[in-house]
Amino acid sequence: MNDFKYIRSENLGESIDVLYKENRSKLIAGGTNLMDLMKYRVENPEQIIDITRLSLHDIYRRDDGGLRLGALATNADTAYNSEVEQQYPILAKAILSGASAQLRNAATNGGNLMQRTRCYYFYDTATPCNKREPGSGCSALKGFNRIHAILGTSEHCIATHPSDMCVALSALDATVNVQGTDGERTIPILDFHRLPGDTPEMDTNLKSDEIITSIDLPEKGFHTNYAYVKVRDRPSYAFALVSVAAALDLNGDTINDVRVALGGVAHKPWRKPESEESFKGKPATEENFGKLADHILEGATGFGTNDFKIKLARKTIVRALREAKEL
Repeated sequence: MNDFKYIRSENLGESIDVLYKENRSKLIAGGTNLMDLMKYRVENPEQIIDITRLSLHDIYRRDDGGLRLGALATNADTAYNSEVEQQYPILAKAILSGASAQLRNAATNGGNLMQRTRCYYFYDTATPCNKREPGSGCSALKGFNRIHAILGTSEHCIATHPSDMCVALSALDATVNVQGTDGERTIPILDFHRLPGDTPEMDTNLKSDEIITSIDLPEKGFHTNYAYVKVRDRPSYAFALVSVAAALDLNGDTINDVRVALGGVAHKPWRKPESEESFKGKPATEENFGKLADHILEGATGFGTNDFKIKLARKTIVRALREAKEL
């Protein structure tokens, strides 16, 4: 780990100002990802800005019936919040399927949005990685790529996004509130993270001087018919090979609305609203669930040791939709 300067920030404006002036700075709250990256020398910030004292910890009801999650509220506080449990149980279930209880007690909502890939080659500074060192190459393309992406990949990167929480947020159509030197703005969760393209080092569309302040959930929480299915190598403390957040709004056996978001298969949580739209008004049958899965996975491509993920993803989508219907 390199030497760095530590600053404890007391207000949001101060934090933004330091970020704007010092481009080698990193924010720290729970630190559950950043500290690992620093220990492996993947991240080498010259300055750490501790934002844990900012007033961004609250979770509260908005006037439009939705819920606002403070960026510094912990994952545990969010998952066990009574209003989250009642109105957005798919989010609570997704959060509780990730990491360990100790990490969830420290990790924050904003930090969860910003966590970086767990690609082996990204963490191994002795190997080429375009995400870590742009232009050096992607070792995963022809290497051991069992955990890697099958959707939205590029010749520069096939890493996956590791979050469980963000998969559920994508299914719920959440929005991310941020603030920077140009003021406040909102980013739809589906636009917050990026596909690798030719700039895999850029994980999000957050500007360098912006800080996440909160996450807004719409009033509709799909609390009646939902499922979060996570397939992984061991029952706990493991990242998803494939995860699916599925939500249904049903009128009898007819689909009024459907949401399907995937984790573990792309550089960002994967969702295709246009595919969901085409299944509104159709019967909620196993056959239609399979057809929807095929639409969502159109263009999926394996790279050798992760070829199995394509079939696994299809089966997991169908299973999640079936569980959501039967709940």
